[in-house]
Amino acid sequence: MCDYKLSERAYTKLIFHAAKYPHQAVNGLLLAEKSSKGSLVEIVDSIPLFHQCLYVTPMAEVALMQIDAYAEREGLVIGGYYAASENFYENQIDKVPATKIADKIQENFKNACFAVVDNKLVTLQHDRPAIQVFSSSSESGSGSARWSKAKFTLAQSSQTLEGVSLLLKRGAMRDVVDFDNHLDNPENDWTNDFLNQSLNDLQKLY
Repeated sequence: MCDYKLSERAYTKLIFHAAKYPHQAVNGLLLAEKSSKGSLVEIVDSIPLFHQCLYVTPMAEVALMQIDAYAEREGLVIGGYYAASENFYENQIDKVPATKIADKIQENFKNACFAVVDNKLVTLQHDRPAIQVFSSSSESGSGSARWSKAKFTLAQSSQTLEGVSLLLKRGAMRDVVDFDNHLDNPENDWTNDFLNQSLNDLQKLY
């Protein structure tokens, strides 16, 4: 079983996605370094997918193809999936949307992880990680994935949580762009390059 380390960027963007649409389910992909360090998988970025069309398979396939190409250019791999339920109290894998996307990712990257957002912890006083992380294993002969809770760490944990709190108070989650936003207007950048640069600048302050 693998352990996982989430970068500041990956964690902040997935929390922003959930916070931007607090009354809707959201999902996205996690990008990882291609080469793992022993049993440690490093998640370095997150790509917000949908808040409306979560179950529209053709749209998901288009998004996966584009994001896979982007990851390849960046020297990364699609290494996980994240999701948040529209129900405030539901934070279990069987309650979040489009889990088949996670299974598909696991078929291509055996050390994939599944991060489930705990909506109750997405607050302005962000004092602990608002996710649970699960590791995958394939059932023999079935090709389907089973998910069990895994250990994870958050890079620069206290600073990252403090930074997320500060940015949520400023309403910075409104800046995150998901694939639904891109489909509405192709000028909306689903790679969130502007936000990535802003987060890099913030990290330099710590």
